[in-house]
Amino acid sequence: MPELKLYHGVSSVCSVKVRIGLAEIGLGYDEVILDLQAGDQHAPEYLALNPDGVVPTLIDRDLVLRESSLIIEYLDREYNDGLLMPRGRAAEATARHWLVRCLAVHSAINTLTYATVMRQRIRETKDQHEIDGMLSRIPDPVAREKRRVLIEQGLDTPHSAQALGILRRTFSDMDRALRQGDWVSGPAFGLSDIALVSFIDRLWRLGLEGFWSRDRPSIGHWLAAMQARPSYESEVTGRIPEAAADEMREQGARHWPKLEAFWKRLEN
Repeated sequence: MPELKLYHGVSSVCSVKVRIGLAEIGLGYDEVILDLQAGDQHAPEYLALNPDGVVPTLIDRDLVLRESSLIIEYLDREYNDGLLMPRGRAAEATARHWLVRCLAVHSAINTLTYATVMRQRIRETKDQHEIDGMLSRIPDPVAREKRRVLIEQGLDTPHSAQALGILRRTFSDMDRALRQGDWVSGPAFGLSDIALVSFIDRLWRLGLEGFWSRDRPSIGHWLAAMQARPSYESEVTGRIPEAAADEMREQGARHWPKLEAFWKRLEN
């Protein structure tokens, strides 16, 4: 049996992605849950494992793995005979492309999360000195500046326009794939579906399903199918308190009218 140890945040989208992958493969693991709002990811002992100060990090004996797409592909290859990777050169290349694209998709989801609900929470619970201290602990200066701008200005930044452009292309390509099969991965469930679900689920949890509900209902059907899987029940619904989920949807949905106006401009 593998000796796996996962450092993660309960609601972190990249952590959710890896936990769903572990559940789908049927792998047990020891876990260390980091309180990201308290800054556990910036503790020296964690930075020794992950110098970027982000989650998740997976330890497999003497191997340290840090990027969520890399982690789920590694787990599938090493412990699942690669069964979640579609067969055929074209299908495999497409799956690997989705894994790479998740870096941009994650950036977009991070932008919308922090420009809406997280911005509100931070501004309501921290004074400027505390906000400056929180930002100072982010190792990457570009990520630090992006976070500062989002907290100060919310959706009215170039980061939001970039995020919406990324999501428009993502939804278009997902919809195209889902018109040909039940899953983004193809006829069978696979790595691409695991890679994407936590990001689309976060938008749903922010009350922002308007991005796809009108023009691309296939994405809503796919998300419902993903949410019906046991892996989602154990690693998302079973870990995030219902009251917290309801609060996030309520707070996030307040921003939909403004986002919808931005979204419609992209159509013109």
